[in-house]
Amino acid sequence: MRMILKLVIFAIMVSIIIANIPRKVDASVSVSAQSAILMEQNSGRILYEKDANTKRRIASITKIMTAILAIESGKMNRNVKVSEQATHAEGSSIYLKPGEKIKLKDLVYGLMLRSGNDAAVAIAEYVGGSVDGFALLMNQKAREIGMYNTHFTNPHGLDDSKDHYSTAYDMAVLMRYAMQNKTFQTISGTKVYRSPNPTEAWDRVWKNKNRLLTKYQYCTGGKTGYTKLAKRTLVTTATKGDMSLIAVTLNDSDDWNDHISMYESGFKGFDMAEVLPKGKIDIVNNNDYKDHLFLKDSVVYPATNKEMSLFSVKYKLTKPTKSRGNPKIKESVVGKAEVYLDGKVVKEAPIYYQNIPIKKKGLFDFVKDLFLTVFGVRANG
Repeated sequence: MRMILKLVIFAIMVSIIIANIPRKVDASVSVSAQSAILMEQNSGRILYEKDANTKRRIASITKIMTAILAIESGKMNRNVKVSEQATHAEGSSIYLKPGEKIKLKDLVYGLMLRSGNDAAVAIAEYVGGSVDGFALLMNQKAREIGMYNTHFTNPHGLDDSKDHYSTAYDMAVLMRYAMQNKTFQTISGTKVYRSPNPTEAWDRVWKNKNRLLTKYQYCTGGKTGYTKLAKRTLVTTATKGDMSLIAVTLNDSDDWNDHISMYESGFKGFDMAEVLPKGKIDIVNNNDYKDHLFLKDSVVYPATNKEMSLFSVKYKLTKPTKSRGNPKIKESVVGKAEVYLDGKVVKEAPIYYQNIPIKKKGLFDFVKDLFLTVFGVRANG
């Protein structure tokens, strides 16, 4: 009888969730870029693309890789002595002087906000030992994170080599990786930054060249780029509600408006669906696993209104072992949950085993969850 009651409550809860999913129209978008992509940050799902895997020159959006390598070096608060070579870098500059000492952190801000090529060379020499050494680190990181159609020869993106290129897709992959770093998030989204100037009576004040930070209310960061051969390139991020997106355009004369159009299309056409809630999962009758399995995080995935009913889940578990009862082993991964959308795997989540039995939810908990869902406390989208 109790099981029937739970099923009834669950059915009601599901029907309410479905009824409260905002109805979205299928949004279409057209951009003037030679290559473009719109990606959801959490899942990596591509919401829109145009020639996204063609290798092209990328100009100063190269500096996203330069910045994240500098941040990950762990030396952000150390002083960097600027070389003569760094001050002779062509193009955009933060006007460093030979021999001056400046924190690596300030160089990264100058790199990202003002696109300083002198800052890029100074960073490369400090973190990689030389520009060539730093390029090796850039290419190594590119392979590690899945940028398979990318090759770097310098830290700034100037047109000094035909072997310096990437794709819209790869740059979205890079930005998705970089945005997992809190320091990078902060720097990328900073509108104005003040840096000490040891040789002058005034500080350096840098305003971010990314106009989308003030032009579009949901923009959270990004990097601009331009060279005569690459033309205008742009990578930006935006967050609205619980959805965070990445937009990339290469060779685009109308990039600001194109990014806004892509974002609006994504926010209107997709919602973040909670396919699996975090916490206890009941999927087996085996006494070794029963009441011991849980997910640490909920599984969410961007989907259109029509796709909401196309999700399914399969659970794959390892065979139970005697060590499961060992009190010293508090928790361990014993399998995975595979999330399918229209028959294709789109997400996987580890299933954890906990020695102490996980408390079952009572009727009060189900009613409480139902109440929170009805009033939108746990709604996604």
